[in-house]
Amino acid sequence: MTHVRITAESDIPLMGSLYFGVIDRGTSLLQIRPSCGCNLNCPFCSVDAGPESKTRATSYEVEMEYLLEAVEEIAGFKGEGVECHIDSPGEPMMYHRLPELVAGLKAIGCVTAVSLQTNGTLLDEAKIAALESAGLDRINLSLHAIDPDLARQLAGVEWFDIGKVSEAARAVAKSRIDLLIAPVYIPGINDAEIPKLIRFAQEIGAGKRFPPLGIQKFEHYRYGRSPKGVKAQSWWQFFNRSIRPWEKEHGLRLQLDMERDFGTMRRQFVPLTMAKGEKVTVEIRAPGWIHGEMLGVAKNRVVSVYNCEKESGQVRVKIISTKHNIYTGQPI
Repeated sequence: MTHVRITAESDIPLMGSLYFGVIDRGTSLLQIRPSCGCNLNCPFCSVDAGPESKTRATSYEVEMEYLLEAVEEIAGFKGEGVECHIDSPGEPMMYHRLPELVAGLKAIGCVTAVSLQTNGTLLDEAKIAALESAGLDRINLSLHAIDPDLARQLAGVEWFDIGKVSEAARAVAKSRIDLLIAPVYIPGINDAEIPKLIRFAQEIGAGKRFPPLGIQKFEHYRYGRSPKGVKAQSWWQFFNRSIRPWEKEHGLRLQLDMERDFGTMRRQFVPLTMAKGEKVTVEIRAPGWIHGEMLGVAKNRVVSVYNCEKESGQVRVKIISTKHNIYTGQPI
């Protein structure tokens, strides 16, 4: 697998890509993606990440100082009350300067909260203490089952230890960092585990400032993995047949609202620099996440160019998507 280090000198912008940098979805929450390595092979992974990926060709790592500069500029555009949520197409804790990144984000004037998505396998007392000292506000823990065998199956690796991850969750809950348990509900697979996870979150004191649980809906993705025979629910089914019965059983509100529960407000998007259907010339700068994809640069944005035969130089492309300032294109 090719590894690409993205620095200020690389001339690769930090907006435009789904794989790294900063993602703006039109709210006061910014997704911060410093790297994209993953140590698990979850059978429901939306992006086919992990050591056994069949489609992934490249990993990316962003220089911390370069990332902080980009966040400061974008957060300034968004205004006061920005939450920086550190996530990844993989496991963000594989980023070697994570506590420094948290501290750097907290030092940005418009940023009022910094949160982290993690599978918990790399959490230990020392790392929790370092993140606590850096000012991390919340950990969203991707924990999908309590049963040891099923938890191992859903992690996709034999070494997954639910006991170790559970102890890490308890340690986080006892620290100044808030804890939100964030399972993906996979119909027919972990139905019996969701009530266990709800009780676990309540037992250990998750949700001091934010909700204790954020149950996610399983989806099928073009380049992702799906367990055999699993059918994704509609949103109506998810809320009415799954979430509401669990709410009644446990006396806990599980249907979350981003503004009420996290203070996330609608905010103006960072302006687009290209339009859907526009034809532009991109300069190829790096290989893409999947085979047959290259990353080009145009108008200070990254463009994922699919079915690209050139590995360097300029390519004329038609922009096919600009949603959330994430640009994709096809050669013309």
